[in-house]
Amino acid sequence: MRVHYLQHVPFEGPAYIKDWIVNKSMDLSCTALYQNQKLPSQEDFDCLMIMGGPMGVNDEKKYPWMMGEKKFIEQTIKQNKIVIGICLGAQLIADVLGAGVFPNQHKEIGWFPIRKISKNNLFDAIWPDEFYAFHWHGDMFEIPDGAIHFVESKACANQGFMYQENVFAFQFHLESTRQSIEQLILNCGHELKETATHVQDPDTIRRLSKYVPDCNNHLKLFLESILGNQR
Repeated sequence: MRVHYLQHVPFEGPAYIKDWIVNKSMDLSCTALYQNQKLPSQEDFDCLMIMGGPMGVNDEKKYPWMMGEKKFIEQTIKQNKIVIGICLGAQLIADVLGAGVFPNQHKEIGWFPIRKISKNNLFDAIWPDEFYAFHWHGDMFEIPDGAIHFVESKACANQGFMYQENVFAFQFHLESTRQSIEQLILNCGHELKETATHVQDPDTIRRLSKYVPDCNNHLKLFLESILGNQR
């Protein structure tokens, strides 16, 4: 199993995902888009993961590499490879599949519960009906045609979808570690100065980081189900 991930900024990488992949002795490679690195050939990987970032899916003029990234994601989906997007990565998948991405009514930053909302054999088997996850987003995607919408939060109705059983989009962050959260606070902490119902202050975020091990375990169970038996 060869996993390739796309990284949009230096401070938002795969975090726990990298730990899991290394522990499984899988091949891991990266394209640092912020360094204008070249995208790989489709023959060079089996699974594509798309990380988060502070930019939006329509910021192509500011980040010209995003146009090539979208075409690459579309091509990967058409190749029927496993594709997993987190936060911005999930929004890019939605955009490629023809769904809208727009500013949500609420920014959602910090630790808030997500809830499963539809029956899905995969997630019913591995996740509880409700649990705390880490969030850092202001936009929300629409659910693409043909996709299964399976999770929501109070502040954001569309938190995740599955498309054709091999494409997965998560608005929330199960990959976060205490270290990766500190990087977000350091680089995007200006967003925490806002007074908003669904935006927590740094101290609250750090205190509630007690949920990190549970989130990482939920992600581990998902990755085991999707990639663990692949050869």
